[in-house]
Amino acid sequence: MLRGLIPSKFFHRFGSETGCLHSCLAPIVRLLASLAGVTPLLSPTSGLNLIVYEQTIADGFDGTAQTRNTGDSAANFPDVNTTTTTVSANSVVPFFPSEDSKLRATSLNIRRGGNCPNSLQVLEQLLSEHDTLQLHLVSPLPAAASSATQRVVSSFGAQSNIDFSHCVYREESTEAASSYIIRSEASGSRTLVNYNDLLEITEDEFGNIARGFNPDQETWLMMEQQGRIPDTIQSCIRLLRNVLPKATISVEIEKPGREGLPELAAEVDVVFYSRSWAESRGYKTPEQCLRAEGHQKALLALCTWGEDGAAGLSRSTGESIHCPALDKSGRDISVLDTEYKPRKTAGPDHCSRYSAVGAGDTFIAGMLYGLICHPDDWSMGQKLGFAVRLATLKVQREGFDGLGRDMLGTEIGGV
Repeated sequence: MLRGLIPSKFFHRFGSETGCLHSCLAPIVRLLASLAGVTPLLSPTSGLNLIVYEQTIADGFDGTAQTRNTGDSAANFPDVNTTTTTVSANSVVPFFPSEDSKLRATSLNIRRGGNCPNSLQVLEQLLSEHDTLQLHLVSPLPAAASSATQRVVSSFGAQSNIDFSHCVYREESTEAASSYIIRSEASGSRTLVNYNDLLEITEDEFGNIARGFNPDQETWLMMEQQGRIPDTIQSCIRLLRNVLPKATISVEIEKPGREGLPELAAEVDVVFYSRSWAESRGYKTPEQCLRAEGHQKALLALCTWGEDGAAGLSRSTGESIHCPALDKSGRDISVLDTEYKPRKTAGPDHCSRYSAVGAGDTFIAGMLYGLICHPDDWSMGQKLGFAVRLATLKVQREGFDGLGRDMLGTEIGGV
């Protein structure tokens, strides 16, 4: 599912202009990072046996105890995340510049990006007392010895136990995927330019990775859907069903207009829908989306809806739950959608105080935590409420540091 926001969630291949932009900005990003002592954030990991595979899919998982025998013990599950990892340069500007103009940014933040990596970073914080769980990242990365890959690994911190051994290292490459984000204080808009020259993981490579896990072990596989090669992703999912029969597979359906996304949703156990995708299909509420979309296999479907929080639908019980998003003072807050734009009445100060970048990835991490660590003692409403509050907490800060500690230090569970 990875995912996160965002450092960018979208990894499109652009034309020559983007390649030129990357060539010009990449050295600047590296220089600024070294001068500021900043570690760019990049790829994700998983817990239990949590596998993150980002090539065209994102993560998620059902919440009911009946699913994949989640009631036994979180220690029984490996969590694997499959994803694309990026180095993201996040600039805040007074207003969006016109073409061929010059403008000074008011701030610059360089971090690792990628939906699944963001989710893994938060999930690992939440799992700090579950040291028997193992998180794995599956992602294409530059050469193993390259400084870019070393920055990705170190971005999770020296104490991180995320396993990177299943990543596919492209020894001919030295640069990670890059994302350049420009956020306007005047309008709250975010403009993203992404560049990725790394070859994606092939079906054969993914099959070899999957066979490296124990088929008798419960495994949670979060996949990030980028939408470029949906047929390959569907083939990978079907392969997983044969190779890892006890695996729980989740996917994030996020970007409007991408082909093959409904077909992917039909193949997995847990589905995460974004508001932008739901609205592109004509839905006016998250509940409308969840009830209208067919989920032949999914036991749990969720849909985030900005300041209105999120909704979940359990297929096994037919139960539908909605949880609003409020800050500590009870005010609505725009969360969970990567395409976040503050209300026009909020003004630029609202944009400068709150950052929705990574809120959706944080929501997914919160749901995974509830599903994995509290399969029986938390209701679906409690799991959903925890994930929404965690994402709301993320919106009120830059970055992901300390989210797990701060969340677990407050009330846990509840709707």
